[in-house]
Amino acid sequence: MSKLQDKTVIVTGGAGGIGGATCRRLAAEGAKVAVFDMNLEAAEKVAADIRANGGQAAAFKCDITDRVAVDAAVAATEAQLGPVDVLVNNAGWDVFKPFVKTVPAEWERLIAINLTGALHMLHAVLPGMSERKSGRIVNIASDAARGGSSGEAVYSACKGGLVALSKTLAREHARHNITVNVVCPGPTDTALLAGVAEGARDPAKLIEAFRSAIPLGRLGQPDDLASAIAFFASDDASFITGQVISVSGGLTMHG
Repeated sequence: MSKLQDKTVIVTGGAGGIGGATCRRLAAEGAKVAVFDMNLEAAEKVAADIRANGGQAAAFKCDITDRVAVDAAVAATEAQLGPVDVLVNNAGWDVFKPFVKTVPAEWERLIAINLTGALHMLHAVLPGMSERKSGRIVNIASDAARGGSSGEAVYSACKGGLVALSKTLAREHARHNITVNVVCPGPTDTALLAGVAEGARDPAKLIEAFRSAIPLGRLGQPDDLASAIAFFASDDASFITGQVISVSGGLTMHG
């Protein structure tokens, strides 16, 4: 039997690079996957690909910054796939600028997507998990939260907040047999990284600088992250909670 057989999993930002790879990996492990994304058409493509390969998946349009939309999407997921066993808070957005060149409207969007959106999702699924005394939560932060990152001040603050939130929830919900862990991607070959690079003076030079700084000599790939997320979502990690792991090819080696 696969490690996540018949578990209901929500992946936010499920139509993106890391999100799509995670949806496919968890489905391959037997999970029933709810692909949450603002882009319903892209989410449907991920879900259809999973179903074509023998898995179970459904797509749901969800703006995680809107609590009413979150509650509706979670309710629809549970009606179609069953009670939520695993939540992967993956959705994110970034802007690459020195802090003094950012504006409050950008701060608000960064906070809404990267922190408040995760709060909405957690607040929506934790009561059910607590009642059932079972659950796995994997929050996707960033190595920017652990070591800082020039040009990503507010993003780093949001992801640092997500790390602290995860540790607190891990303590609060350990008695409910709910684990809460964090995966921190390093530079990963996704549309988000490409978008960040576009804000640099020389995007190609920035990407090459990232690559050359990584001891393993390459950018991360979405499947690299999906593997770590799948581990934390499974019972293999049942005695691990409140932990943060970097998937960065050795770029960061925090103790």
